[in-house]
Amino acid sequence: MKTAIPWPAALLALVTVACASGVGHAGSDTGAGARRAAYRHHRPAAAATVTVSGVGAASAAPDMAEITTGVVTQAPTAAQALAASNQAMEALLRSLGSLGIAARDIQTTNVSVSPQRRQERDGRPGEIVGYEVVNQVHVKVRDLPLLGRVLDQQVAQGANSIQGIRFGLHDPAPLTDEARKRAIADARRRAELYATAAGLTLGRVLSVQEAGTVSPRPEPMGRVMMSAAVPVAAGEQEIQVSVTVTYALEP
Repeated sequence: MKTAIPWPAALLALVTVACASGVGHAGSDTGAGARRAAYRHHRPAAAATVTVSGVGAASAAPDMAEITTGVVTQAPTAAQALAASNQAMEALLRSLGSLGIAARDIQTTNVSVSPQRRQERDGRPGEIVGYEVVNQVHVKVRDLPLLGRVLDQQVAQGANSIQGIRFGLHDPAPLTDEARKRAIADARRRAELYATAAGLTLGRVLSVQEAGTVSPRPEPMGRVMMSAAVPVAAGEQEIQVSVTVTYALEP
């Protein structure tokens, strides 16, 4: 025989179970929140760093030079202009060889044949009246004191197009390395300045990136060389290096 439970007692039992369940969930949520708060409190702070740029330069006297030389000839026909150009270039190349310039240091860089047209009054190109041939070679002068004589002989042999001169070093690596050292020193000086201003101590290097190197550009000498004697001032060869360095900062 089943015993009937009075409904007030049953209702009380249900309320008790529900409250117990709610207390359990609330306790679980409270524990998770406490753990999250503890993690936030004890989480390590991000490491302090400073990133700076540094520039270094080093100079030395050049020991070589490069030039672009050649001839520009004009004639009524393309064949005549080309023949005159070939004859002039042969004289230039013989002159270079007589001065001790090796064949491996002479390279043809441009040979072009262009029609020359009469300019009409209205600005439109008119009929062809002749042809122009441009023939140029790139010459490397490894014995720098010889450069003045090379230019002098080129003009004497008919060169009427010398477009540029560039001084350099046979081995620029040592000069570049010195510039790199100075760039790192410059970066460290700046980083120490920032660290001191912030009340911190400069720590170890975390990363180094080289932004690039800068070398002198060729010096233009004009297209037509009319002088029979060419004085040359080589000056100094300067190489610049830029770096970006990141340092750790310590209390």
